[in-house]
Amino acid sequence: MDLVFLGTSAGVPTRNRNVSGTALLESAGRGWYLIDCGEATQHQLLRTPLSLHELRGCFITHVHGDHCFGLPGLLASAAMSGRLEPLHIVLPVALHAWLRLSVTVSESYLPFELHLHASETFEGWRNGNVQVNTVVLSHRVPCHGYIFSEATPDPRLDVQRLETDGVPRGPLWGELAHGHDVEHAGQIFRSNRYLRPARPDQRIIICGDNDSPELLTEVAPGTNVLVHEATFTQPLIDRTRTTYGHSSAAAVARFAESARIPNLVLTHFSARYQSNPKLSPSIDDVREEAAAHFTGELILADDLQRYHLGRDGRLKPAIGRLSRC
Repeated sequence: MDLVFLGTSAGVPTRNRNVSGTALLESAGRGWYLIDCGEATQHQLLRTPLSLHELRGCFITHVHGDHCFGLPGLLASAAMSGRLEPLHIVLPVALHAWLRLSVTVSESYLPFELHLHASETFEGWRNGNVQVNTVVLSHRVPCHGYIFSEATPDPRLDVQRLETDGVPRGPLWGELAHGHDVEHAGQIFRSNRYLRPARPDQRIIICGDNDSPELLTEVAPGTNVLVHEATFTQPLIDRTRTTYGHSSAAAVARFAESARIPNLVLTHFSARYQSNPKLSPSIDDVREEAAAHFTGELILADDLQRYHLGRDGRLKPAIGRLSRC
């Protein structure tokens, strides 16, 4: 699975960073998933090869506008581009009526069905080879993170079991290899019985706003990548004596180190942290604070950068910011 960041700023956009939006790409095929959809997310998508026709699902972490205000426009654009496939959207129940009203009053005709799921009661969802679950976070409003894991990575047929069960070679094996159940001699053969992973599964947690990283303790084992906000540095929190419902780079890094997560991606940076290291405060302050507590692969996300999770378990920037997805 790969990541493409469509927005990495907190609260308001800057000249270099849009507000929250992250695309997670399937390891095989062209399908992808959108986590949060701040204003202008659809404009950011125009600068990538990602297609709204291949969007498998959308997941909103909480009700704040920098995480959801771009959703009605994105749906309208998907309709105008000719999308017909139903779209699953997981979002707080408080946003359900808002989203439907936005579509209705703007007379945005959607030729595809919307399947809305409440994040508060979401019990998990599977699309093909990708399983999605939630984890409760701590913010000024109810907030969730989303856990993406591969069900059967690079599936291969279990030839020995097929032969033992008497499934004849040929087209039936082909159908099973593509994840389709088949019938033979009056018996149903389930594809999941005959598919085996060819490599360890990949698991990525993408969080919304959260002032308590330790809430991820139970879901952290086996995680390859943690994407977490680092809105502030610790000195600013100490000076203001409040977290504003957010985490410092130090707090997230300490948790990731203690949980032995190999790859940590920080995002959702306050606009006060400037890109020029000669100015203060700068984004380098965030990096240095996190690096003091985390020994794994540390990445500070950039807008429109693609990051690839390799077979070796390391997350690295893909060659070229707009490399083909």
